[in-house]
Amino acid sequence: MTTSVEHNPGQHRFENTQDGRLSVLDYHLHEGLMTITHTGVPVALQGRGIAGALTRTALDTARSEGWRVRPACSYARVWIERHPDYQDLLA
Repeated sequence: MTTSVEHNPGQHRFENTQDGRLSVLDYHLHEGLMTITHTGVPVALQGRGIAGALTRTALDTARSEGWRVRPACSYARVWIERHPDYQDLLA
């Protein structure tokens, strides 16, 4: 199953909607530094890989924009630790 993630820069978040429920990855952006502050997936949707898809899309966006990343969110921090190909983005 492919998880579609949309970037909502006006709200400073990445979003996915499934079964009428919204999952998000929130961030702050300041001077080229993306601080990931929260990743949230409703309990009913957990286990579908949504949080991972949100994180991967956020990091791919950071890479394409030339941003550095600070994972203040524990999920994002662990996800990056498990995916060494994204560790070069860390601030």
